[in-house]
Amino acid sequence: MARRRRPVVFTNGCFDLLHLGHVDYLEQARHLGGALVVGLNTDASVSRLKPGRPLQDEQARARILASLAFVDAVVLFGEPTPRALIEAVRPDVLVKGNDYAIDGIVGHEFVLNNGGQVLTVPLVPGYSTSRIVEKIRRGA
Repeated sequence: MARRRRPVVFTNGCFDLLHLGHVDYLEQARHLGGALVVGLNTDASVSRLKPGRPLQDEQARARILASLAFVDAVVLFGEPTPRALIEAVRPDVLVKGNDYAIDGIVGHEFVLNNGGQVLTVPLVPGYSTSRIVEKIRRGA
């Protein structure tokens, strides 16, 4: 009997300071399929997106993400967007937080054209790396 492939879920981000918002988001993403692949921005790509960052190097960020029970694989990417990585992974489900519109998610056309789903999941209000960094800078 042929073994059925587990649906692959893909998401991506910088994940500079892992916090409750990230953990909740990644856990929700994992529940959308059988395996969760996280595309992680390299240090160089984070620096281009967010001047003065990352606060932790890519190896530390990758290892922290990989230690989460619901993350099956972490793949670094240095391009401006994860489009090429999405095309290589060919996920069944592409997911981002609900601060994105479906048509604003990089790779959505590719995934939809290949029979996959593009979904958003609710984010935990009040949690962001930028907010944590600002709080630290204020000395709070």
